[in-house]
Amino acid sequence: MAHCIGFAGYSNSGKTTLVAKLIVEMKQRGHRIAVMKHDAHGHYKEAAGADSTTFVESGAEAVVTLSPDGIHKFERKRNPSLEEQVSAYAHLDYVFIEGFKKEKHPKIAVFRTIEQSEIIQVLEPRPIAFATDMDDFNFDLTVPSFELNNIPGIADFIEQYFETN
Repeated sequence: MAHCIGFAGYSNSGKTTLVAKLIVEMKQRGHRIAVMKHDAHGHYKEAAGADSTTFVESGAEAVVTLSPDGIHKFERKRNPSLEEQVSAYAHLDYVFIEGFKKEKHPKIAVFRTIEQSEIIQVLEPRPIAFATDMDDFNFDLTVPSFELNNIPGIADFIEQYFETN
């Protein structure tokens, strides 16, 4: 069964860049990765520079974008379920999930500003870690906090998290 971990944050928080870098790092470590991307507003487009294209170019074995009216791999379907899509990739090592703030999988909160850090209050369950490039990050650190560009450290954390949980 693939290990599922989410990366949640508001627009322009660095989620896509972080996930793309983690794909490269985890592939170098011998892992096979799928990415599930939430397109809550149905704006999916296949184009250079689009999030899904970035994930494919980073080496993900599979990239699935779920929007209110369909799944882009592409299959027309009303209200596609993250759970059923994840189960289709159970044979891989990890499924990285971008978005899906309200789903119950473990998540790393990603933010670059105080305003974006409000994501911490929105996530349920609480995030298992934070990834930020804020120098003056001053929250109660009851969970690990990583510098946003510390890709090896975040990859180590993910591997260790699933070894112990």
